[in-house]
Amino acid sequence: MQGVLTGFAVIAVVIAVGYVLGLRGHLGPQGREVLTRLAFHVASPALLFTTLATADLSVVFSSRLLVTALSTVAVAGVFVAVGVVRRWGVGRTTIGALCSGYVNSGNLGIPIAVYVLGDASLVAPVLLFQLVLVTPVAVTILDLSGGGAKGPLWRRLLTPLRNPIALGSLAGVAVAATGLRVPAPVMDPLTLIGNMSVPAVLLAFGISLCGSTMPMRGADREPVLLAVALKAFGQPAVAWALASGVFGLRGAQLLDVVVTSALPAAQNLYTYASTYEVGERLARDAILVSTVVSVPVLVGVAAVLG
Repeated sequence: MQGVLTGFAVIAVVIAVGYVLGLRGHLGPQGREVLTRLAFHVASPALLFTTLATADLSVVFSSRLLVTALSTVAVAGVFVAVGVVRRWGVGRTTIGALCSGYVNSGNLGIPIAVYVLGDASLVAPVLLFQLVLVTPVAVTILDLSGGGAKGPLWRRLLTPLRNPIALGSLAGVAVAATGLRVPAPVMDPLTLIGNMSVPAVLLAFGISLCGSTMPMRGADREPVLLAVALKAFGQPAVAWALASGVFGLRGAQLLDVVVTSALPAAQNLYTYASTYEVGERLARDAILVSTVVSVPVLVGVAAVLG
């Protein structure tokens, strides 16, 4: 319980600081955009590289990863199917699908893994899956749907290799897979830069709340409700069914996969939406509401399975 509350308290404080900065205008009218671009083009790629370069890639073959992957695909697939029927557009549907299954495994998942699960490394499977596979695929779709890639087919297929998020992830995996040791004079500055990623994302998110209307109103009400329902209730339910019924996980292992699946939508999804200028309100509202709703969900999961 303490881990859940601690993780949410840390996030709430930093977002509140961002809100005050936006309210007082200390960063100017372009403050949010500058923080978003800093996170997307510089800090987040550095964070992904330093995280993955030292990761144990053996977790890729674990049953926990399979549960995470299948539950993510399941809820994202539901959102995509509804988005196609409702004609929400490729970019907007992609952002909504991410909000339905892309969990906050970093700045919230790590403290909760430490305090609730007792081991920060237990969040590694979902972290690696999202960074190595989901993020490159999603940003490639956003690039292509937004007209970011022009020219012949071969050039469009190389879109992931021109995206900083994808490049940081793939470079980190390559280093980990080959067993190379990055020299300290290279790794230390990258680590320092990467440490800006989470605060920049949270501050930008807080600034975006200034002057905004109440969530789940207007044209985005339906996709926000769907994304929150899938994220807060659908994904942990699917993860529990798969983990216990298909893979036979019990005890601490079952608690692990269900807790990580019950984490709210990640704040960096707002960075993607803002960068590509699509589904920004959808991302903001889904992140905010799923974060609030996930508090009782996570407490309930910890109480029942813990």
